Amino acid sequence: MARYIGSVCRLCRRENLKMFLKGDRCYSDKCAFDRRSYAPGQHGQRRRGKLSDYGIQLREKQKVKRIYGLSEKQFHIFFERADRQKGITGTNLLIFLERRLDNVIYRLGFANSRTQARIFARHNHFLVNGEKVNIPSYLTKVGDVIELKEKSKNIKAIEDALSAVVRRGMPQWLDLEKDNLKGVVKAFPTRDDITMPIQEQLIVELYSK
Repeated sequence: MARYIGSVCRLCRRENLKMFLKGDRCYSDKCAFDRRSYAPGQHGQRRRGKLSDYGIQLREKQKVKRIYGLSEKQFHIFFERADRQKGITGTNLLIFLERRLDNVIYRLGFANSRTQARIFARHNHFLVNGEKVNIPSYLTKVGDVIELKEKSKNIKAIEDALSAVVRRGMPQWLDLEKDNLKGVVKAFPTRDDITMPIQEQLIVELYSK
């Protein structure tokens, strides 16, 4: 499957939003978005033109895709699943994305970014309810226990991420047992738990065309 291998800082600048894709660097004075908060490319410093309704909807979809690190195909699969679910499609979509294993690992503070969390999941560093799960898109459920494997408890990158989790904050729907290197999904996330400036209705309108 194709994956983006370019500079993630360019993505933040393109969407005109700090999406914290670079982990700890985003909180430092080295953050490219803070230093150059204009679009990337030769003409990035020119005044941004007015977008059409379609352009606004497209940019919102691209932004959410990039926040969660998904391909177009992966994102569309989640949208279709959210559309079939009872309730508000846009809210369903965001809750599905939040429940992904890689996002939960990131939210619990075991990784500095969702990209790093995806790598940790793929490399079999985590157990879910005592069983090996190495699928980043695995949807966690209420009561799931996510813990580090015994052999992975001394990985410095994970130790560094946990030491910085206070700065990012812990969502109310998760509970971290830092001493035991495990986390519990206490409840499903709600729309209020998602603090990034996302207008999910624009995505629904885009896919409804």
